[in-house]
Amino acid sequence: MGMSVTISAATERDAEQILKLQYLCYQSEAELYGDYSIEPLTQSLDSIRAELTAGTVLVARLGTEVVASVRGLVDADGTARINKLIVHPRMQRHGLGGRLLIAVEERLGSAGPVKHYQLFTGHRSENNLMLYRKHGYVPVATEAVSERLTLVTLAKDAEPAAYAASA
Repeated sequence: MGMSVTISAATERDAEQILKLQYLCYQSEAELYGDYSIEPLTQSLDSIRAELTAGTVLVARLGTEVVASVRGLVDADGTARINKLIVHPRMQRHGLGGRLLIAVEERLGSAGPVKHYQLFTGHRSENNLMLYRKHGYVPVATEAVSERLTLVTLAKDAEPAAYAASA
């Protein structure tokens, strides 16, 4: 590719691109579980706009196009909850998901004391599970959402220096 991908904080202007990318990216998940009513496919534009102000939302851009995104929020107990890590299908398998995961961890960790990082994915989402394990996440819980879908929650401790410095 001739251009490099840049990662930055999302802005209000990115909301529509994030929504469209999310819809595209979650088609494969919906197909995998036989459920097209999953929340990422039914989320509204207003809901994404609200997430932009409530937490941390990062985007990866190739030129002006949003090709990846991730969201996160730190709870009062110091758990950084990461969700909706999405990468455009044509950009997958090039390390962008890992770069975005590291970036959101760093951004959340710099915003306040983080003790743990936590995220979830479906039990059949092998590529997601592999990515998260590669970045130090381990399964800590499962929740059957339907006959077809079990969510796997994965977590890892924050680096001691990261939350000690901000404590």
